Amino acid sequence: MVDIYIIDLFVIGLLLLMVTLGSGWIARLPLSFAIIYLIVGIFLGPYAFGLIQLRRDEVFNAELLEKITELVVIISVFSCGLRIVRPLRLGVWDITVRLIVFLMPISIFALAVVGKLFLGMSWGEAILLGAILAPTDPVLASEVQLTDINDQDELRFGLTSEGGLNDALAFPFVYFGLHALKDDNWGNWLKQWIAVDLIWAIAVGIIMGIVVAKSIVWIENKIQKRRPADKLMEDFIAISTILITYSLTEMVNGYGFLAVFVAGLVVQRSYKNPEKPLAQLEFIEQVEKLLEVGTILLLGSILLLKPILNYAMQSLLVIILLFLIIRPLGVWISTIGKRPLDSRRRTFHAETRWLFGWFGIRGVGSLYYLAYAFGNGLKGETAEQIAWITYTTIVASVIIHGISATPLMKWYERNFANRRKTTPPDTIDEFE
Repeated sequence: MVDIYIIDLFVIGLLLLMVTLGSGWIARLPLSFAIIYLIVGIFLGPYAFGLIQLRRDEVFNAELLEKITELVVIISVFSCGLRIVRPLRLGVWDITVRLIVFLMPISIFALAVVGKLFLGMSWGEAILLGAILAPTDPVLASEVQLTDINDQDELRFGLTSEGGLNDALAFPFVYFGLHALKDDNWGNWLKQWIAVDLIWAIAVGIIMGIVVAKSIVWIENKIQKRRPADKLMEDFIAISTILITYSLTEMVNGYGFLAVFVAGLVVQRSYKNPEKPLAQLEFIEQVEKLLEVGTILLLGSILLLKPILNYAMQSLLVIILLFLIIRPLGVWISTIGKRPLDSRRRTFHAETRWLFGWFGIRGVGSLYYLAYAFGNGLKGETAEQIAWITYTTIVASVIIHGISATPLMKWYERNFANRRKTTPPDTIDEFE
């Protein structure tokens, strides 16, 4: 009998061949690659061929899911940082600040209220649900993100920078929910949460992202002058930057996701030769696409019909409120008075604001936070409830946003997009 592992390799290889050769046709359809991966993952799961078994004998391997999604997220947030060439000035990043400082807490609090009032959760459980579902996804949102380093469109910039940052900055709220699960007397741990999980971890993440990335670029430049690296190996410097930045930041209790995003920004601005970060971006995007395939296949394979139906009404409530009310209304509030860059308009087009509200794509980041919560105190019936609401919400996002992304972005490009392109300067170094 043929080993299941060998069959898995065959199926994944066949899938990659089909989507690659058919990508020209697929790109023209109102259909994302993630939907195809999800469907194949379902067929590879327990209801069809049973080739992928993250669940075995009623035991769910949450640790494996956490490690895989962790790797996918750090690759993706670094890619987001590399794509962005805008000057690091508050006025330029105003839309990002609004989406992170206002929209993300609004989303978390609103989802927590839904969890408390309608889903029978405690405040700790409800806040944890909100924190898990609040981050937008930098992995599955490629169609609505910056297309290249010269793209200056503010909708794409806002969605790219939001996806890169809120996957990191949801962590304090995840910790808040986990603390509340263990001790419902918030006074016992609130000061420590503010000092360590909020202030220290964010500050260290930013500092480590700058210092480690600058150090690696400096070392590379010194060595390359004496003996250039092999051209085939040179792009692996990007992977090493990601792994070293993430691991060192986590060692000092900082947010590794945040550090890696900052590292991407630093690397983009630290080379005198602009072709270097561009080559790294092309390589990282290829790795990201490959990891996306594996992650969505895993998501499809862990779906089970019975628990999905058990929590269907709760999931549907969360999906409707999150996609149609909480996110759009939160964006509308967050962008009040926001004036678009390079435009005589005093505010965004209403259509642009609604697109910001619609494209709150949920995906791998939420999967990671869920798996992390499993290993850090989320157990029992509450774990099942939050898990299946999260899975169903991600699946709904993959399908709904996957179908709508292509036609909506084409409509946006025709009518509202900022088509101005810029050529990145030889050196943009705000970190000196």
